[in-house]
Amino acid sequence: MSTSITNVVLAGATGNLGPSILEQLLLAGDFTVTVLVRKESPRTFPPGVKTVTVDYDSLESLTSALSGQDAVVSTLPISAPEKQLLLIEAAAKAGVKRFLPTEFGSHTRNAKVRQLPIFQTKFDAQDLLEQKAKEGTLTYTLVVNGAFFDWGLKINWLVNAKDRHAVLYDGGQRKISFSLLSDVGKAVGGVLRHPQETENRMVFVQSTAQSFQDVYEIAKKLTPGEKWTDEVVMVEDLLSSAWAEIKKENPDPEKFAVKFITSVIAGEGYGSLFEKTDNELLGIKELSQEEVEEVVKRYL
Repeated sequence: MSTSITNVVLAGATGNLGPSILEQLLLAGDFTVTVLVRKESPRTFPPGVKTVTVDYDSLESLTSALSGQDAVVSTLPISAPEKQLLLIEAAAKAGVKRFLPTEFGSHTRNAKVRQLPIFQTKFDAQDLLEQKAKEGTLTYTLVVNGAFFDWGLKINWLVNAKDRHAVLYDGGQRKISFSLLSDVGKAVGGVLRHPQETENRMVFVQSTAQSFQDVYEIAKKLTPGEKWTDEVVMVEDLLSSAWAEIKKENPDPEKFAVKFITSVIAGEGYGSLFEKTDNELLGIKELSQEEVEEVVKRYL
């Protein structure tokens, strides 16, 4: 099987991350990009992007769409696990070389992370991909980029610029690996340009390592004279609340999902600060302190 990757399919080109991956693949200039779209949601994409309408519930439809493709990048929501698993099956059947599943976040092979039910969809995809890799029908790469830095600021999660308020989890001193959405897109392109070096493994990237307190101090520095408030929230309390909700007969995802995710990002022992990264291999340059402040400033 040739390792060269040229033809790339993106499943999930909308949402929070998909557009950034699509943009960076196009900017790289190395790939011919096809976007999978649903019958009920046709979208307009940049010039040069081919679209193929698929039925995500049909193995035949997906296999046909993936014929002749070298790689599949999936950002399908984890709320629809069966669709990604079927996409993996279709990729193997169609002769696709590389599959990048919906990871793009925390270190999901960390022992503490694997105890949490919120990531079961990712665990199931990993298991299936490992099976295909052993069979020799498909290779994979898991992109681990930590929390989204710019998106976390945009939604007032990292600091709440709208209310001038900060939540400091466990006191806010713990360093965390963060990535810009654009750097996640660049990392995907880097993986596809280095298929041998990234085969059947996790790759780790970060744009910066910051604590919640670090970002809070930057926000205060950039808004002189303005009054900010803050509070300390313990990760243990978040987890207790999330577990209590998920054990109910009809749990509400809005009441447990973010709490589990925040706990993994901000809590101790979840691998949220990467010991080493693949930045150099994948072409990711870490932000300087001045660049970090510029990003924060855009959302204040």
